[in-house]
Amino acid sequence: MNKDLGQNWILLRGLARESAHWGDFIPLLQSTFPDAQITLLDLPGTGCFHRKTSPRTIKAITDRVRRHALDYGFIQQPVTILALSLGAMVAWEWMRSYPEDICGATLMNTSFADLSPFYQRLRWQSYRDFVALTMTRDLHNRESGILQLISNRRYIARDGVYAANQSGTGAAQDEQIIQAWEKIQNQRPMSLKNSFRQIIAAATYRPGDIKPEQPVLLLNGLGDRLVAPVCSEAIHKKWNLELRSHPWAGHDLTLDDGAWVALQLKDWVVVEAGY
Repeated sequence: MNKDLGQNWILLRGLARESAHWGDFIPLLQSTFPDAQITLLDLPGTGCFHRKTSPRTIKAITDRVRRHALDYGFIQQPVTILALSLGAMVAWEWMRSYPEDICGATLMNTSFADLSPFYQRLRWQSYRDFVALTMTRDLHNRESGILQLISNRRYIARDGVYAANQSGTGAAQDEQIIQAWEKIQNQRPMSLKNSFRQIIAAATYRPGDIKPEQPVLLLNGLGDRLVAPVCSEAIHKKWNLELRSHPWAGHDLTLDDGAWVALQLKDWVVVEAGY
């Protein structure tokens, strides 16, 4: 039993996203763990580090993030990491390289190069949209396209056909999200150069056969149109890690159904910590 689990959270975002993109999930997480410390860390090249150059390997990104956490006293006690996509690769490398820092991690919609082929790690159906978004200069159109690619808030896949999601919050709230993301990019723009360097780091990450010592929970969305859900299944099968799947959510799990994510985290912590 791990009594430190869920007491001190560090959150890591994914490709070309920063800590502000967690949005409304942060107060939800805080209400789920009211006594916990929650720290949002930006990866190199994003957020408060948007003027810095991102390394081209997950190991180097991890070392940079850990150094920042050390310098600011964020890992004076063991932390629990919640991480999405590329951020989850950093979390895995952190657990492998510096196990004393971390007491557990929840990894969402992630993948490893030595377990899944490239056409699953970035689904081939999304190649055209992904490249087009990367090259789009109009911020509003870019962020709108990103939202459509990574979120299923208004649509649910049923038998391969996307139907209206009656629990969705509608176009008006989608527009609010797009405007918020556009503001983030205006304030702390991530360069095309850093985006490609992060892509290289993610594409080449091969963690090997060593299983982390800490408890790990895998979450994925079965409606993920960016990273195939089978990538999480491959990690689950390789190391016999617990995997919980959302029936319709897309790549950004906390955006599509943050309440579901918070519920899984609470249940996992209760079980693992023996509360």
